[in-house]
Amino acid sequence: MIFPAIDLYKGQSVRLYKGNYKEVTLINKDPVAQAKEIFQTVKQLHLVDLNGAKSGVPENLEIIKQIRQNFGGFLELGGGIRDYNTAKVYLDMGIDRIIIGSAAIEDPKLVKKLLNEYGGDRIVIGIDGKDGKVAVNGWLDQSQIKMSDLISEMVNFGAKSFIVTDVNRDGTMTGPNLDLLMSLTQKLPQINVVASGGVRDLRDLHQLKALGIRDVIIGKALYEKTITLEQIAEVENVS
Repeated sequence: MIFPAIDLYKGQSVRLYKGNYKEVTLINKDPVAQAKEIFQTVKQLHLVDLNGAKSGVPENLEIIKQIRQNFGGFLELGGGIRDYNTAKVYLDMGIDRIIIGSAAIEDPKLVKKLLNEYGGDRIVIGIDGKDGKVAVNGWLDQSQIKMSDLISEMVNFGAKSFIVTDVNRDGTMTGPNLDLLMSLTQKLPQINVVASGGVRDLRDLHQLKALGIRDVIIGKALYEKTITLEQIAEVENVS
C-alpha cells in the first residue's frame, strides 16, 4: 500500500523538516477535511500525532477520532503510543494498525504483550533513525542501537512490518535511502519494510518496487505536487 501522510501538530496538518519541531510548515488547518479529500482517491492513510511523539502521551485524540469517523479506508497511526491503555484506546476506536516507535526500545515487554494480543497485522514497529541507528522520543534523542538489531528483536516477538524512516531524508525531497532499505531487506528477508522519508516522485516508487518494497509513506511530495493522489491510485491498481 502507498500511504499519503498527515502529520498532526496542535490540531493542524503540518510537515516538519528532518523531524525538526522548529521547522514546521502548515499544510492544512482542517486535517479532517484533508482526510476526506484523500479518501476520494486513495483508500489508505498514515497519521502521526507529532505532539504525542514528543510528549509520550496522545495530544490530538479528538482530531484522530474525527478522522477515523470520516475516513472509511485503512488507517494507521503513530506518535506517543507508549503504554497499553493508549494502544487499546486507538485499536478499540477502529484504527486499523498502530505504530510503536520509542516503546520498542524503552518498553519491549509492552510491545511483546501487544503483539501477543493483537498480532503483527495490527501492531507495526516504527524504526526511525540516522546512520543506521535508532532515534526515539519524536526523533529528539539518538540511541546507539542498530536498526537491524532492534528489528531482529521485534521479529522474535512476532512483529511482521516495520516502518523505516531515515530522519535525515524526511521532508527533504532527496529520495529514500535505498542503501539502508536494501541492506535491511537483504539482512532480514522475512520482514515487510514500509519505506518512509524522502520519497519524491513516481521514479522513487518504481525504484522501491524493484527492491521488493511495495509499502511506502508519502508526505511532502504530495504537497509539493511532485506526485499526485491520482498517480498513487494508479500505481496501487497496477500493483
